[in-house]
Amino acid sequence: MRTRLAIIIIALLSLTACGGDSGEELQPQQQEVVQDSIPTLKGEFIFLADAAVFKGDTFVYGVKIDSLSRQLAQEVEAYKEDKFDMIPVTLKVKIVPNPGMKGWDEFIEIREVLSISVPREEPSESASN
Repeated sequence: MRTRLAIIIIALLSLTACGGDSGEELQPQQQEVVQDSIPTLKGEFIFLADAAVFKGDTFVYGVKIDSLSRQLAQEVEAYKEDKFDMIPVTLKVKIVPNPGMKGWDEFIEIREVLSISVPREEPSESASN
């Protein structure tokens, strides 16, 4: 008899604990807008045999040689007239301190290539004569 009473009490307690609907409606969650923490930079890119450089109006960075920088180098080849042309690009990058002592204080790791632009033609001196 005591076991039946104990089972009934446990069943009642578990049913009342689960039915905790207080009649309040759930508030819709607001989405939190997180600003993109990866900087977007515009500048000119050049890739040579063993080095790559990304230069903007106010900065110059060495570029980590990896699969993305090699892929970008292949894509900009179509826009180059000679091997020393720098091609305008827009990149998402991670700026990291240079672990070695040679070169720049910081270099970039390319995270995403956003655009490759056609290089601006500089006015030639013969056109102004």
